[in-house]
Amino acid sequence: MFSRDNRSNTPTSSTGAGTTESSMSSSTDYQRSAPARTAAPSIISPDLKIKGDLHCAGDIQVDGHVEGDISSRSITIGEAAQIHGAISAESIRICGSVNGQVKGATVTLAKTARVTGDVLHQTLSIEPGAFFEGQCRRIDASQAGANVASIVKDKTTTVSTPAAATPSQPTAARA
Repeated sequence: MFSRDNRSNTPTSSTGAGTTESSMSSSTDYQRSAPARTAAPSIISPDLKIKGDLHCAGDIQVDGHVEGDISSRSITIGEAAQIHGAISAESIRICGSVNGQVKGATVTLAKTARVTGDVLHQTLSIEPGAFFEGQCRRIDASQAGANVASIVKDKTTTVSTPAAATPSQPTAARA
């Protein structure tokens, strides 16, 4: 099962770089049959402080302190994390402190979350005990998908709703 085949090391017809066609075809077959792996999330540890924007095509887990905007496919903010900036992703789970706009298709505020800022979402879940100060605005699937995907490429993308579809905003004073 794990033994080396001696025939693959014999030069039957060389391709130039010391490999043979037979060994190349077997490695190509292996690559085709290998299951697709997902990358591990990028982790900002609790003892790390970052000043600047973070952009990632994969997943980010923040347990430290970030002063800047974060955009990714999926973001998890740990209980001890502190974020001062905007967050944009398809899926966002907040357990720590965020001071800034949160924009995502699926946003979850855990019971330990402290969010000060506006939340733009397609789906919003707030667990009992979470602190949220700001406005929340629902965006439809086409806006969430198009804008969140483009945020990873261009952080200046904003979400806008048509004037006719915008519900009247209450004029409540913020504390």
